[in-house]
Amino acid sequence: MNTEEISTNIITLTRHVLNDGLRLGPAATGDLTLLLTAISFTSKFIATNVRKARLINLVGLAGETNVQGEEQKKLDVLSNDIMVNALRASGKTAVLVSEELEDAIIIDDPYKGKYCVVFDPLDGSSNIDAGVNIGTIFGIYKIKDGSTGSVADVLRPGSEMVAAGYIMYGSSANLVLSTGQGVNGYTLDASLGEFILTHPNIQIPPRGKIYSFNEGNAMYFYSPVNAYLKSIKYPTAPKTPYSARYIGSMVADVHRTLLYGGIFGYPSDKKSKNGKLRLLYEAFPMAFLTEQAGGIATTGTSRILDIVPSGIHDRCPVFLGSRDDVLDLMKFYKEVPAEGTN
Repeated sequence: MNTEEISTNIITLTRHVLNDGLRLGPAATGDLTLLLTAISFTSKFIATNVRKARLINLVGLAGETNVQGEEQKKLDVLSNDIMVNALRASGKTAVLVSEELEDAIIIDDPYKGKYCVVFDPLDGSSNIDAGVNIGTIFGIYKIKDGSTGSVADVLRPGSEMVAAGYIMYGSSANLVLSTGQGVNGYTLDASLGEFILTHPNIQIPPRGKIYSFNEGNAMYFYSPVNAYLKSIKYPTAPKTPYSARYIGSMVADVHRTLLYGGIFGYPSDKKSKNGKLRLLYEAFPMAFLTEQAGGIATTGTSRILDIVPSGIHDRCPVFLGSRDDVLDLMKFYKEVPAEGTN
């Protein structure tokens, strides 16, 4: 092996956060760095269990339903427990909100910190039997001045998050993170047990050629969405049709969109008038990342990060991706009659 081909300047997640200009901003301290370290640890633990889920009988239903009315997989339950325990033990959190738990967790002394973490511990887990990429989504708020930690600290616009990211579990484990100074991607090197910087300064192309919608629901979509989809499937020459790519795991679909461009959409429709994706721990973190990478995230009519949640499990319609593609979608909401849209 030619040793000259091997890079010895390995930039780990910890090194990048601490030393290499991730620029956490004036409001951040070492506490946020330690919190991000705790999240990276939980993702390594979850990644290990995802890889061996079938071998240790973690695949299948746990016999309960979560607050969304969805049947919980065994791996969902385990992932939630891993995250809650690690985040509490970090001593840096005051409030935890999980998709799997009906109520927020308020951290007691002596473990109380000054950050709130909202998370979906295992997004897309219904696909795990098929070997499809799944992931963890998270967003981080800093508690308000004078607060000791309450639900009010997370019922705030997504624009007030100080960090957001996701970890995708598949053939490799990829962590994508923003602290408000751009977006960086890291890949877990299992031999080192470290996330290594592999995708610095991710930027979404201004326009893509891929759309990612569940068109099995097209009969329920509102007019602007169907009109937009028709425009990209049957374009006027010299334009060519877009390619359809829909995995059914938000982390995997958004990851592809960040890297290759295009548009991801999960609209409100006649069945789900408020949309299906959860605002705090799905829409907000992904919108935060999208904007930091130069894209747009909208409900179709308004910026997602400007929404003020009324409850921790609120839902909203989501369209995000390349700037020009999302602007095209938004034009249809202005021009096409929209019955009952948000």
